[in-house]
Amino acid sequence: MLGSWGARGNPADAVTLRTALTTRMQQSGGQLLYAKGTEILATEQSGFTDAVAAAKQSDVVIMAAGEDAAWMTAEAASRAHLGLPGNQQQLLEAVAATGKPVVLIIFSGRPLALPWAAEHIPAIMEAWYPGVQAGPAIVRTLFGEVSPSGKLTVSFPHSVGQEPLYYDELNTGRPADGIDLSHPPTNSAEKYHSRYVDEPNAPLFPFGFGLSYTKFTYSPLELSATRLSAAGLNQKTGSPLRVATTVKNVGSRAADEVVELYIRLRGTSVSLPIRQLEGFRRITLVPGESKRVEFTLGRDELSFYNIDMKDIVEPASVTVWIGPSSTEGQSADFTIAE
Repeated sequence: MLGSWGARGNPADAVTLRTALTTRMQQSGGQLLYAKGTEILATEQSGFTDAVAAAKQSDVVIMAAGEDAAWMTAEAASRAHLGLPGNQQQLLEAVAATGKPVVLIIFSGRPLALPWAAEHIPAIMEAWYPGVQAGPAIVRTLFGEVSPSGKLTVSFPHSVGQEPLYYDELNTGRPADGIDLSHPPTNSAEKYHSRYVDEPNAPLFPFGFGLSYTKFTYSPLELSATRLSAAGLNQKTGSPLRVATTVKNVGSRAADEVVELYIRLRGTSVSLPIRQLEGFRRITLVPGESKRVEFTLGRDELSFYNIDMKDIVEPASVTVWIGPSSTEGQSADFTIAE
């Protein structure tokens, strides 16, 4: 619970997931069946039998898995493989084979490669190393008292071979240009682009991604202008651009949404990322409610260090996105002229 940087944190103060679940089930008249299953780095499978038996007797399985905070996170803790350590993957598959719905809670200090879980497990919660009140917080979320609203600050890979993986990468020498990169290439037209031939050319879970117990929609973007002046922005005499969208809760639960703004500048003196996060807002919406969310793009958001190492705004073609993650959202284009 305390993670690798607990410092003077006292483990006795931590309320674990098991403790919080036991308390909650006692309060609701239910029963918690517990089986350890395995150790974090074990190869012995003697505990699998009890775990599978407990799963078969249960309505829902909550399985906690992940890394050892003290030995597998922070400095001197690099890993060559990013799957679940030890035989946790085999345990997960054995429990899932019972046919009972499984909620997988991941405790880790880094993004893990979880392609099997993403395909076969109905619900996954990334808890990281969440601290002394982790148990009650997780339980409140599991029981629907609060709706999840966290968004990933890293990209999760399909496999370790995709690392380093980050959303704000530079464009490649052979960009996709309309080619579907969500699957390996099936013909020569799909192959000859910068991509992996044995994995999707995208993260398993992208930067900025996060699910909720409700659904949100985003309206087309509204821009206050389609043309800005680089000189005016640099001299602080020009007006910034205002870009807005309307976000609506179209589900049945009140919840928070983190609205994210990204930009891309093309035609500049140096290569810039295909998307850059330039702002975000957290809003709360009840079912059926809509809110207009507006961002400002001025010198601070549009400037960069150019080929001459000057922090300025350059003429460019710009695409702006507002959406729920770095791979989704509504987009619009505008121009920065001299």
